[in-house]
Amino acid sequence: MVQDTRKTKQFEHDVEKKRDDEIVYRGPTFGARHVQVVLLFFLVGIAYFLRVNLSVGIVAMTDPTVNPGITTYDWSDKSVILSSFFWGYVLPQVGAGQMAKNWGARWVLICAMSICSLFTVLIPIMAPLGSYGVMICRVFQGFSQGFFYPCIHNLLSKWVPEGERTRMGTFVYAGGPFGTVLAMPVTGWICASSLGWPSVFYIFGGVGFGWVVVYAFLGTNSVFDHKTISEEEREYIKMSLGHGDKDDHHEAATPWKEIFRSMPVWSIMIAHCGQNWGFWTLLTEIPIYMNGVLNFDIKENGLLSALPYFVLWVLSFFFGGISDFLINRKTITVGFSRKINTVIGMLVPALALTTLGLTRTTDSKVAIALLVVAVGVNAATYSGYQVNHIDLSARHAGTLMGLTNGAANVFSIIAPLAVQLVVTDETKVSQWEIVFYVAAAIYIICAAYYCYYGSGNRQPWDAEPNKDTKVSDTK
Repeated sequence: MVQDTRKTKQFEHDVEKKRDDEIVYRGPTFGARHVQVVLLFFLVGIAYFLRVNLSVGIVAMTDPTVNPGITTYDWSDKSVILSSFFWGYVLPQVGAGQMAKNWGARWVLICAMSICSLFTVLIPIMAPLGSYGVMICRVFQGFSQGFFYPCIHNLLSKWVPEGERTRMGTFVYAGGPFGTVLAMPVTGWICASSLGWPSVFYIFGGVGFGWVVVYAFLGTNSVFDHKTISEEEREYIKMSLGHGDKDDHHEAATPWKEIFRSMPVWSIMIAHCGQNWGFWTLLTEIPIYMNGVLNFDIKENGLLSALPYFVLWVLSFFFGGISDFLINRKTITVGFSRKINTVIGMLVPALALTTLGLTRTTDSKVAIALLVVAVGVNAATYSGYQVNHIDLSARHAGTLMGLTNGAANVFSIIAPLAVQLVVTDETKVSQWEIVFYVAAAIYIICAAYYCYYGSGNRQPWDAEPNKDTKVSDTK
């Protein structure tokens, strides 16, 4: 153990010396890496178009007063339908990370988005079969989107220089709230219009197919595959990430034993699980809460449901920018940055949800303000544990994301189902109070675990191919 600790200390010293001695190449202000990051931002945004539109659309699909001329259905299992997306989502996560590492992420993403868009278009066609028809489409949507995040992490680990990691990673994952901000009000407006709710799925599915076409032309797996990147930018990225003259990620065997023994990896997984419980409880249930307790109609519901996610999107840039600024000036370490951002992003929402439960308010202004805080400040987690996988291991970042995201999204399944069991009357404030308390408690426990065991250091098992290493956990 002492020998392992000494090796770990030497390893960390070598990494810090590399950072200090590194020759910095600036490259263009807007270069090839920025194009790839923008493409991934729109991937995440469109993924959330296709993921969350049902949270608002299901209100119109089951309420004949929204648009009397459009077919509606009498479904009592709405939370189960919303949960069904994650039944498929958890399945491919680890395999997706391995596929991206071994064969490249580009065509995996193209195929996955094509399938997701297809089953989005099929939802109005399958709906007459009953709620199970919609669930089938949602399972396939979830399965295809299960490839997204591991592939994105793989691409970020190859494209984003270390000094830009927080803000660029945050920018990509801020596509989630961006997509939510657009999807919720647009879904509400379309549902209430003469087009009706079926058009939501046709339009959004078409947008997904549009991304596939663009990415097929512009997307690449790494700097080594890009034909028009400047030599200066290529060297800047390679130097920052420690790449050689080729992409050797696929040559590094996955150190499964060391990964599962790593407390920093477990800390990310625990934080990810807690975050998903709170985030998806709110994302899937806010429209139902606003309709049942606050009595908003479908147009107001979509717009106001999106407001917390607009704040989340805006704040994500603040947290990402300030984190990279402080890290690059060596004011704080990477590890401290990841921990403080995770703590802020989970404890402040926990406080807001507890307050919402204690006040038991039906005052729409107070409730919306607390929901905005609960969701908006959650943006800090994008600069926290969300990009921490790449800090620990660039070579295996996609696999690590697959592990933590797969485990975390089990809780994305359980959370809406738990709400279904607790909230038997959608107009009863006391039942929603339980939902908010549980989410707050999970946030607090998981943030504390991450704060204690998390790390911002590259781990010894993130070895170059054919290099023998030992593992030892550090904070």
